[in-house]
Amino acid sequence: MNLILWRHAEAEDFAASDLARALTTRGRKQAQNVAKWLRTRLPDDAVVLASPAVRTIQTAETLSDQYRVVRELAPNASADDVLEAAGWSKGIAPTVVIVGHQPTLGHVAARLLGNSGASWPLKKAGLWWIESRERDGDDQAVLRAAMSPDLI
Repeated sequence: MNLILWRHAEAEDFAASDLARALTTRGRKQAQNVAKWLRTRLPDDAVVLASPAVRTIQTAETLSDQYRVVRELAPNASADDVLEAAGWSKGIAPTVVIVGHQPTLGHVAARLLGNSGASWPLKKAGLWWIESRERDGDDQAVLRAAMSPDLI
């Protein structure tokens, strides 16, 4: 399976609640640029899962209008929540895009790629594309791409 961890783009600092924080103008541009890069590489059957936060929904919408909101991906979700939602390592689909938050996405990447309990930093609108594979009877996670919005 391919697991794409995509952090929401830049959002407002303040709103009525944390879940209500919307993308800034810069954040909308970041999300659109990353979505354009992703769209040319994703298979048609990719599944997009987003946190219930407005900023993650707005980020997901730049990629597709076919996404699911998963409350277990809300801010402060655990790495286990993300991996369970995606169905890692066999997948709920061959490609799953998780639009979520830090430090959760950093925990997922550190666990899968570094066998670590740390949280690796991920810039707003940045992504990690991780592939699961089996080699010699062992499940492995392989980094296919790491993208920052300022590199697109």
